[in-house]
Amino acid sequence: MESYGLRLKPGMDLKQEMAQFVSTKQLQSASISTCVGSLRELTIRLANQQRLLHLKGHFEIVSLTGTFADNGANNHIHISVSDSTGNTIGGHLVDGNIIYTTAEIVLLNNKDIHFTREIDPETTYYELKVVEN
Repeated sequence: MESYGLRLKPGMDLKQEMAQFVSTKQLQSASISTCVGSLRELTIRLANQQRLLHLKGHFEIVSLTGTFADNGANNHIHISVSDSTGNTIGGHLVDGNIIYTTAEIVLLNNKDIHFTREIDPETTYYELKVVEN
């Protein structure tokens, strides 16, 4: 298992920067260990919805979890954030989550396995496939 740390700065896109990092480092089976930080724009897809939710304001990242497959080209990431009153919302992370002050992230990579995604005939979605090296 390898660990990688990165810090994103104000104005950066959370999802895009993580995917770029995973691609640049050629991580084959990366997962998010932890993330703390804040956003000034939140863009998520809520459960079983097609339309995206886009909010502007100040949000604390209270949870970020997920996996990156195929060197970051395919990922499945969920985020939860809270606002200034403590209300919390979460969903599927998409592009458009803009860092407010910082995002401090630790990624893990397991060299003994490889993550990829394939269409699952039951769900009809691209689902994670784990291949042992």
